Amino acid sequence: MSTTTDSAVTEEELAAGRRAFDLDRKHVFHSWSAQKQIKPMTVTKAEGSYVWDGEGNRLLDFSSQLVNTNIGHQHPKVVAAIQEQAGKLCTVAPQHVNDARSEAARLVSELTPGNLDTVFFTNGGADAIEHAIRMARLHTGRYKVLSAYRSYHGGTALAINVTGDPRRLPNDYGNAGTVHFHAPFLYRTQFHSTTEEEECQRALDHLEQLILLEGPGAFAALVLESIPGTAGIMVPPAGYLEGVRELTRKYGIMFIADEVMAGFGRSGKWFAIEHAAGVEPDLITFAKGVNSGYVPLGGVAISDEIAATFADTPFPGGLTYSGHPLACAAAVATIGAMREEGMVENAARLGETVFGPGLDALAQKHQSVGEVRGTGAFWAIELVKNQETREPLAAYGGSSPAMNALIGACKERGLLPFANFNRIHVVPPLNISDEEARTGLGILDDVLAIADGYTES
Repeated sequence: MSTTTDSAVTEEELAAGRRAFDLDRKHVFHSWSAQKQIKPMTVTKAEGSYVWDGEGNRLLDFSSQLVNTNIGHQHPKVVAAIQEQAGKLCTVAPQHVNDARSEAARLVSELTPGNLDTVFFTNGGADAIEHAIRMARLHTGRYKVLSAYRSYHGGTALAINVTGDPRRLPNDYGNAGTVHFHAPFLYRTQFHSTTEEEECQRALDHLEQLILLEGPGAFAALVLESIPGTAGIMVPPAGYLEGVRELTRKYGIMFIADEVMAGFGRSGKWFAIEHAAGVEPDLITFAKGVNSGYVPLGGVAISDEIAATFADTPFPGGLTYSGHPLACAAAVATIGAMREEGMVENAARLGETVFGPGLDALAQKHQSVGEVRGTGAFWAIELVKNQETREPLAAYGGSSPAMNALIGACKERGLLPFANFNRIHVVPPLNISDEEARTGLGILDDVLAIADGYTES
């Protein structure tokens, strides 16, 4: 391997990593995996934009793990806040007030658009989706939920049924009240569009027709990622989110903006919904970047109108660890560090000056690249066998020997990628340096040369 062994990784740490791997293989059940077919990478340490694997190799983390370590690894201000909170109050039941939760709720409310000034904290993104839909159903007295194909909303029972990618299929029994629609995606248009304007209008027409055919009075909520993440980072065309908001208001449907991945600076704004000026959803779900996953935390930001529904009527939902003090202290410190260090602004600048131009150059150079798209520190490289036919380098919902080879080549060169189906995503920490960002793009340049060998002329 061409990656270097960092002297900071001690033999003791490597031995601990080997023991951890052996125990993992004996006792740990991994998500989304056939258990005997995987060889998970051991992480022995992490710092900033880097992780070290079980052999001591340092890897530039272009994945932000699951696109959640927005502030990088081991940020000292957040680590210190967790330590301080642990020394003061490790845990408390959610029916009691604690200062970390109160301050975290204030800060989140300060960042959300419009009057979403009440926050219900969860343990992560999936149960944020579950509770947001429950709120919408109880508020409207309706049941059905609209969500897009090519989306991901979580792995719990309702969240996976709302999801629009193939992970839903083994868990979908058709009884969740979910109706899926096609969101705009010009590169693989379902509407035979030739421009972003056509794609936007035809997608909105399709959505309204679906609402009418299914019965407008049946829908409690429409759940939509402000920018779809795992499904491919398809930035909505101008006017689409505004059009969705108009349709939901027209038919009395609650608009839930899923900001679990796109929120907290990832797109170059605090929330990706801000890219559509003036759009105020009824509910926002968040997690991941709110504290970079240092301690599990998610939540629902609630509009005044929906919050009022439960002013004198109990909300039938809750979690033992809702607003956990350690998690909320981490969120307070994270938001503070992001503001003090200008991380959201840095993500926007990186998108404009480093990732956008750099990825465009790679697209021009490599015949395996069908499209690059994104914003901020949130980009996808669509890999194809043929640029004319747009046949993907791996089938939708699967992988391929070519993609496996590319992922391996990235790691051999010192880059930890985020890959899904036929795509490699460029989603590093928001505070990555320009030099580190360009190093990662350089590695991708080398790897895409390998991908070119899998193309068909």
